Amino acid sequence: MGRYVIRRLIQAIPVLLGATLLIFCIVFALPGDPIAALFGDKRPDPAIAEILREQYHLNDPLLLQYWYYISGVLFRGDFGVNFADIPVSEIMAGKFQITLNLALTALVMEAVIGVGLGLWAALRRGRAIDTMILASTLLLISVPTLVTGFVLQLLLGVKLKEWTGADIFPVAGTFAGFRSYLLPGFVLAGTSIAYLTRLTRTSLAETLRADYIRTATAKGLSRRRVVGRHGLRNALIPLITYLGADLGNLMGGAVITETIFNLQGIGNQLFTSVYLREQPVVVGIVTVLVLIYILANLVVDLLYAVLDPRIRYE
Repeated sequence: MGRYVIRRLIQAIPVLLGATLLIFCIVFALPGDPIAALFGDKRPDPAIAEILREQYHLNDPLLLQYWYYISGVLFRGDFGVNFADIPVSEIMAGKFQITLNLALTALVMEAVIGVGLGLWAALRRGRAIDTMILASTLLLISVPTLVTGFVLQLLLGVKLKEWTGADIFPVAGTFAGFRSYLLPGFVLAGTSIAYLTRLTRTSLAETLRADYIRTATAKGLSRRRVVGRHGLRNALIPLITYLGADLGNLMGGAVITETIFNLQGIGNQLFTSVYLREQPVVVGIVTVLVLIYILANLVVDLLYAVLDPRIRYE
């Protein structure tokens, strides 16, 4: 097991280098001058602009700029500074916490609601409730996140408060603590909940048709034991794979949700940094997202052996 983990971590190095180099090249290719953007509407003094370009290595070749950045990350854990001389790690710290809270809330909702509805539909295939669940998930997939966010914000955030007098679902900011993430968490997880529900239904339905399920039923085991112990446990493997990959997608795809609910997370910061062409901030955010994605997939791979003892790592 230990050798497998080490091998996977070593394999992650070229993935990290490739992803950061790719985003570095994309940001470098964007039109505009980041030093001019730093001064806003004012025209910078040419001498000062040249000094700043030298200070931030903007006159160096692209690969040399990338080397300065990635060597600081790998050898010193230093993500550098932005063009206002603020450490990138400080910029990311608080904002990553907001996005991580949002993504984890969405992931928990996705797992509980998606697996629950999928299990319910799989055990009642062909009935009215199965059709309703499939139709609901299709609707959730079809409606854009932007529309879902504004509709739920109006109904549950504004109208529900008018009807009950209780501010159950805050519509903006993080002032209400955990409750601030409930509504945006559901909006962020909406499409994933629909896909996970359908995946759970399909996976469990196929598993319940397997020979060993019929054998367990013939031995006189209860329906709950057959489904929970033998069926759901084996059906969970593709679901765990989906959830592990989706954690990175939730964190990286939170831009629209954070904008709707005015959450000052990493999504908003990424959009602003791309607009201002702040390469260190953009690549720093992407680097951390890639690391989270790699670690999430490693944890998923290790969970396979827990769910299915036949899986062994050499």
